[in-house]
Amino acid sequence: MADNKQDNRPLSPFMIGQYYRPQWTSMTSIFTRITGLSLLVASLLIVWWFVAAASGPDAFATANGFLTSWFGDLILFLSTWAMFYHMLFGIRHLIWDSGRMLEVDESELYAQAALVGSVLLTIFVVVVL
Repeated sequence: MADNKQDNRPLSPFMIGQYYRPQWTSMTSIFTRITGLSLLVASLLIVWWFVAAASGPDAFATANGFLTSWFGDLILFLSTWAMFYHMLFGIRHLIWDSGRMLEVDESELYAQAALVGSVLLTIFVVVVL
């Protein structure tokens, strides 16, 4: 009979909890994918706004009413944050591709700095611009 030694098998990262501690790099990688998909949705909303503007005043009033409502403002605010977040973590991948910042402590420090940077850039754009 085969010797089944499951104790020595590697654990899946999907076993978050007592077996796996989430790391900055893994969590930011997941959020980078989520922000990429959310930017696609936001882009479609902006295209809808432009098409409605070209279609006529009634269509534009509907699209503009949605995008200037509190929910539309929330979507556009979060899209602004997602854009900066996605950009800064894309830069991280470019740095990794050059062979730099591959150590865990350097990578986690950049992840924390980029997260703070994305929030600060979003606040700057919303408040100042």
